[in-house]
Amino acid sequence: MSDQINASSRKIRMGMVGGGPGSFIGEVHRMAARLDNQIELVCGSFSSDFEKSKQTGSDLFLDPARVYEDYNQMMEKEAALPIGERMDFVAIVTPNHLHLPPAEAALRAGFHVMSDKPATLNLDEAKKLQDIVDETGLLYGLTHTYLGYPMVKQARAMVKDGKLGEIRKILVEYPQGWLSQDVDNKQAEWRMDPAKSGVAGAMGDIGTHAHNLAEYISGDIMVDVCADLNIYVKGRLLDDDGSVLFRMQNGASGTLTASQICAGEENALKIKIYGEKGGLEWHQMEPFNLYYKPHGAAMQTYTAGLDKSNLSAEAYSACRLPSGHPEGYLEAFANLYTGFAEAIRAFEGDYMGHGLIGIEEGVRGMAFVEALVKSTNSNEKWIKIEN
Repeated sequence: MSDQINASSRKIRMGMVGGGPGSFIGEVHRMAARLDNQIELVCGSFSSDFEKSKQTGSDLFLDPARVYEDYNQMMEKEAALPIGERMDFVAIVTPNHLHLPPAEAALRAGFHVMSDKPATLNLDEAKKLQDIVDETGLLYGLTHTYLGYPMVKQARAMVKDGKLGEIRKILVEYPQGWLSQDVDNKQAEWRMDPAKSGVAGAMGDIGTHAHNLAEYISGDIMVDVCADLNIYVKGRLLDDDGSVLFRMQNGASGTLTASQICAGEENALKIKIYGEKGGLEWHQMEPFNLYYKPHGAAMQTYTAGLDKSNLSAEAYSACRLPSGHPEGYLEAFANLYTGFAEAIRAFEGDYMGHGLIGIEEGVRGMAFVEALVKSTNSNEKWIKIEN
């Protein structure tokens, strides 16, 4: 149903589900989508409260006729518009329990889908969504933001090119401190509600980022976990802290920690990956540097920027500014959206080439979370991740 023939000569048209008043991530998606001038927001159902949805549409200068009461009405009305007017894809920026329903509605109506992570509320829903994506043959992208950073792409290219040799050890951590005490706000409320967030709290929210980053850079898949999830703030129903031992398919081992009770921390995602020939280290809060530590030689620093001799082709394509002009979170997020726009134009679904992941990785992410919960509640040392 997408206008593939004319997509090369115009902006890609986006609709949005969620992202109304009080939504942090909704505005992040909108800023990222418009940064490279490839995508325009044309319609939306921004809230379950239609008055709030209309206000958001007004704030965004949308045609009032294309601000809808709910996502089902949006799919129906947009599909009825002429090919030259209707949206091309839907961005889903709701809490986790509302990821599957609009994604299914959009795909069955003929629209591509770009969803905030995780893919769904649980593994069963993720598998159902995978079947729908396969059935419709349409594009599905998942916004694991950190894959959009140039130095993450550089690290992946260096591992793939054999700079580290056989990968042996992966250390990845994501400490935050915003939930170190009881917090009364909308974001904390739904993230600690099993009906809205799923079976895990911190691990489902940020542990999945650490898991995804480890798989993406290493080019390998996590297969076994031994987990310890904890609740430190009284009254919470989901974990706010956790530690994991893991094994990768090709033999590497590692540790993964994710915690939202590390008082004083912000978004301190870090990864270290070691092979027989050397190691790599990347910090999300200093994202423009990648540290390469070859065995028996001095450490080298790779820097993001428009220097072809310094970077892989994929990392270079993700940069906008010369070295010394730091690019950060929004630019990384924008790389995901620009890659998705390119995929829509080509309709090839080559997500990994643009730093995007799709439904297969989404299923693995949900399988990872459920394996952690199972491991925490089991006397068995190792639990296999069952995709």
